[in-house]
Amino acid sequence: MPTALTPGRYRGLKSSSLAETDVFGIIAFDQRGSYRKMMPPGASYESLAQVKGEIIGALSKDASAILTDPTYGLSAAMEMSPKAGLLLALEKSGYSGDSSYRRTELIPSWTAEKVRKVGASAVKFMVYYHPGSGALAEELESLIRRVVADCHQWDLPVFLEPMSYSLDAAVSKDSAEFAAERPAVVIETARRLSRAGADVLKLEFPHDIKFQQDRAAWRSACAELSEACAAPWVLLSAGVDFEQFKPQAQVACDNGASGFLAGRAIWKEAAAMSPTERASFLETTARDRLRQLLVIAASAARPWTDFYSAPPSSERWYEDYP
Repeated sequence: MPTALTPGRYRGLKSSSLAETDVFGIIAFDQRGSYRKMMPPGASYESLAQVKGEIIGALSKDASAILTDPTYGLSAAMEMSPKAGLLLALEKSGYSGDSSYRRTELIPSWTAEKVRKVGASAVKFMVYYHPGSGALAEELESLIRRVVADCHQWDLPVFLEPMSYSLDAAVSKDSAEFAAERPAVVIETARRLSRAGADVLKLEFPHDIKFQQDRAAWRSACAELSEACAAPWVLLSAGVDFEQFKPQAQVACDNGASGFLAGRAIWKEAAAMSPTERASFLETTARDRLRQLLVIAASAARPWTDFYSAPPSSERWYEDYP
């Protein structure tokens, strides 16, 4: 039976999803450190914000919502289509600690209260997480619960993004060795963190398709992921090319995902283009990619309303509303 949400969280998910189907087709452009690396050395803050604004502005015409960041995304958020919901990232870019022991930090002076005041629909919170990391996993789970509680205090829904990594510094995440354990890591992460209070999980595809091309294995892993996950989940693109992401999105939505929250698979070429080239690319190639993914989500994804219902209404509901 669906869980009744509070008014703000329900409205936040409604405004972030496709109206007719209650599934997500969200554009992600909250990169900061990696975004600077895409751009020419020494690019000014103004140019970084301008390019981000051009990309977000074009794609917000079709997307159900836009995910961006407070560093470079304010102007873009103010100028994007009012038809799209707005998600804002809460965490610092990157991580502290070494590559095999990754801690998440919040952005100083940036809070759920400020996200609500800006007018956002929801919060995105990303953590590097491995269920086998022992005390660090417990520390991160505690942090997630605190962040979720704070966001819910301001009646903001939370999209939680756990990113897997290798606990062995000698084993790359892109290696065949990590690829072999990746499905178990992603599925167990979903099992644990979907019970930490977040409203939606933003998850990696359970297989590394460089090492596993069997579509039957993809379908099985995504179905197992959906079974393990106690909340709606959406598929992230993790920087892969569109031609790789589209079949992943189809398999994920066919097997329980509630849509996608994708970025570079759709727009990454645009960042380094001239303004004229960028405008043309965004209106043609990028929007066509997004529309193809929206068709998949609308026709195959599981509605988030399978999990959540609107709050009950009464004559004096507002008296008890905190």
